[in-house]
Amino acid sequence: MSIKDFLKKQFIDILQWTEATEGVLAWRFPVEDMEIQNGGMLIVRESEVAALVNEGRMADVYGPGTYKLTTQNMPILTDLMNWDKMFKSPFKTDVYFFSTRLQTNQHWGTQQPITIRDKDFGAVRVRAFGIYSYKIADARTFHTKVSGTRDTYSVADLEGQLRNTIVAKMTDAFGGSNVPFLDMAANQGLVAQKIAEQLKPWMQEMGLALDTFVVENLSLPEELQKRLDEGIGMRMVGDMGKYTQFQVAQSMPIAAANEGGGAAGIGAGLGAGLAMAQTMMQAIHPPDGGGSAPTAPAGAAPPVAPSGGGSAASAETKFCMECGKPIPRKSKFCPECGAAQG
Repeated sequence: MSIKDFLKKQFIDILQWTEATEGVLAWRFPVEDMEIQNGGMLIVRESEVAALVNEGRMADVYGPGTYKLTTQNMPILTDLMNWDKMFKSPFKTDVYFFSTRLQTNQHWGTQQPITIRDKDFGAVRVRAFGIYSYKIADARTFHTKVSGTRDTYSVADLEGQLRNTIVAKMTDAFGGSNVPFLDMAANQGLVAQKIAEQLKPWMQEMGLALDTFVVENLSLPEELQKRLDEGIGMRMVGDMGKYTQFQVAQSMPIAAANEGGGAAGIGAGLGAGLAMAQTMMQAIHPPDGGGSAPTAPAGAAPPVAPSGGGSAASAETKFCMECGKPIPRKSKFCPECGAAQG
């Protein structure tokens, strides 16, 4: 290599950047041991911004376009360097490129449930996650406050700061909303809007602009969700007496489908269960006049007298599995309803 070729390589004629990897926010053009040729070309593509930085101080900033670097279009750098307007020599300065395109599909979420005060449940712990997108809106501010002099600054470098701040702002939004958790879970779009309102001023201070913010899910930890489901189930049931009767009625076909002693056992169990349920309901809501003994519901088997205290006739009879009427023990069919007996 000749001396002429060697010297030629010390000057930069074209400065440009094409993103080689995903998620780069700021990139410094490699100018170490080299100088920029006066009159060299600076190419800034769409979704990019370029900036000249002299001795750590941000100078001229360029949007998309092609620029010939002369003292005429580097006014701030020319003033900082005290150059003459006809300055022709190569010069040395740092050149940074910033990506201004949207950084989409950024995920956020609560690593641990956050505790908020709720009107309905008192203090509850809430989990949440979603996605958001943002971009660099002010390269000068972003360079000064965030990326600094690093050769490369990526989305991953900023992710932790953004995620933790989102969770903090979400907690503030929940605490100030005074909206019950169930209402928040049903209106996730409005929740996202409130959180975004908290985030935008903070991101603007870093030279960023929040584009979209989405809450994909609001939920309670598993143990709390189980309790909530139980409460919802109880409210849906309403009248426990009617619910018990419904459950017994649903079990009747199963009893009828069984034959022999199994059917008899199931029938007796259903009658006893229904009688117990009615007794419990009357204990909770005693009938007028108080003290009256509970009566067995229609169709239920009457209670069997204790052994030793019944009449001899009790040994000669049994109860119909269908209608509960007393019938002769040897009967194959009920004389009242005609149902076959086991």
